Amino acid sequence: MRVVLIVASLSAATSAFAAECRQDRAIYGDRDGGYELTFEPTGSDAAATSHHFKLKVLSSRTVLDGIVMPGDPARSNGMVMYNCPEGDVTGEEIAACTVWEGVIYALNGAGDAADLPDESATAAAGVLLSGFGPSLRYSKLWDEGKASAVPWDLLKLKGCAA
Repeated sequence: MRVVLIVASLSAATSAFAAECRQDRAIYGDRDGGYELTFEPTGSDAAATSHHFKLKVLSSRTVLDGIVMPGDPARSNGMVMYNCPEGDVTGEEIAACTVWEGVIYALNGAGDAADLPDESATAAAGVLLSGFGPSLRYSKLWDEGKASAVPWDLLKLKGCAA
C-alpha cells in the first residue's frame, strides 16, 4: 500500500511540475542519462526559428546547438549542429556541421505525438527526435570521441530551467 501511495504522489508531482513549466524552459533527458536537451527562449517574435535548444553529451560535456523551424505542412522541423561557423555561412558549411535534421515530435503523457507547443505554452511530457541516435552514431562527434553512447530518440521531461 505504501509503495502505491509513493508512486501515486510522484506521478501527481510530475504532472503538476509539467503543468508549471513552459516549453522554452523545459529540460529533457534520455532514458540512460547520457544526454540532456534544454530549450531556451528564441529572444525574438520575429525569429525565423520557433524554438532554440542546447543538447549536451554528458560524458564529454560537449554541447550541440539546436533549432526548430515551422514547416509546411505544419511540422516541427529540427536541426542539431556542432561547431558551426558564425556569421555569413554557406549552405555547404551548415551541412558540414549538421549532426541531425528531421522532425521533432512533442509527446503527451499518453504517448500521442504532435508539433512542439509554442514557447510560452506548457512543456510537452517528452520529445522525439526521429532518427537522432543513428545520425549521431555516424557523425563526426562519434569519430572525434565526443560521443560514445547512442542515445534513444525519445527524451522525457526531467526539469525546468529557472
